[in-house]
Amino acid sequence: MVTPAIEGGQPVRSDYLPFSPPGIGEEEVQAVTGVLRSGWITTGPRCAAFEQALTHYTGAKYAVPLSSATAGLFLCLKLHGIGDGDEVITSPYTFAATANSIIHTGATPVFADVEDDTLNIALSEIEKKITPRTKAVIPVHFAGHPASMDEICEVAGEYDITIIEDAAHAIGASYRGRKIGSGENPAVFSFHAVKNLTTAEGGAVLTNDENLARQLRLYALHGQTRDAYEKLEIGGWQYDIIVPGYKYNMTDLQAAMGLEQLKKLNRNRRRRETISKRYTASLKKFGFVTTPVTRDGVVHACHLFPLRIDFSHLSIDRDRFIIALAAENVSSNVHYIPVHVMSYYRNTYGYEPYDFPVAYTSSIHEVTLPLYPQMSDSDVQDVIEAVTKLLTYYAK
Repeated sequence: MVTPAIEGGQPVRSDYLPFSPPGIGEEEVQAVTGVLRSGWITTGPRCAAFEQALTHYTGAKYAVPLSSATAGLFLCLKLHGIGDGDEVITSPYTFAATANSIIHTGATPVFADVEDDTLNIALSEIEKKITPRTKAVIPVHFAGHPASMDEICEVAGEYDITIIEDAAHAIGASYRGRKIGSGENPAVFSFHAVKNLTTAEGGAVLTNDENLARQLRLYALHGQTRDAYEKLEIGGWQYDIIVPGYKYNMTDLQAAMGLEQLKKLNRNRRRRETISKRYTASLKKFGFVTTPVTRDGVVHACHLFPLRIDFSHLSIDRDRFIIALAAENVSSNVHYIPVHVMSYYRNTYGYEPYDFPVAYTSSIHEVTLPLYPQMSDSDVQDVIEAVTKLLTYYAK
């Protein structure tokens, strides 16, 4: 039995494997440099080109690039009339931005537990939480696996409930032959530094609703009738503020990066899938370990590889496991600490951890392994060897 580095053995790697560095190539560097030299760095022609590229890629009619996915969630809720006294159902197994966006509209987030296999919001749990005050549901495509949208849409339609898809993890994913973002609901993507497509920070709303797209553009830039680039036109100084908007626009610097990233997205998704399959094939021999699933009829974006370990079968807990993995020079992370156990939500709404037992139990067993297209085959093998070493050594 090979001794872990934390117990005095030799680490699997001599150098540290980072968790999820952005995949920035010379193409992105040149694109951003070109914008810097152009004399126009804020919202302008590169943003317009990025909009077109996103619609072409996803099949949606409209794309509205924004400063973040959080901004997109908030604006979609606001523009669907969500506000004081309303309730919005969402998953507790997500980053807090999903629920925070609901609160900022004046509405109340109502959590529904998740499925045990995909960790996406469970249809049966949504149905339990619907009340006369329910105005919207935000399903989260966790880790890049699409939620059961057809079934969710059917239930939402019965109650006249708006659906806004939190697709922060899901650029490149498909559901029953349709790219996420091309369906009947607005879908909100994140282009944060660790996402499958990055603009450093940023996001976008994809929609087939022309009026929603128009309103999103209006509210994202102060509520003014002409953006800064349009003001360059003769007479362009004549603009109006017709709503009290926000400052949520994307810049051409970000869009230039996004255009180059989008060209690589399909190739990078396939590489992520290959790595995920290698992890799964190598670790499924451990009966107390659960690897991610991919249901029939979906294309998984493979944004994360959430490994769930039943630590009752090991002589160490999750914290020690993560420290031991780091000693092997392999990084890891946790996705997620459920929102309902965060201090604000616990104190404000009185939630207890096991109010959502699947979400909470999954979270205390979860360790996310490195997964990004720049990983070499030897990097992938090092992760497998390090995890295997720990699971074997500490098994009871």
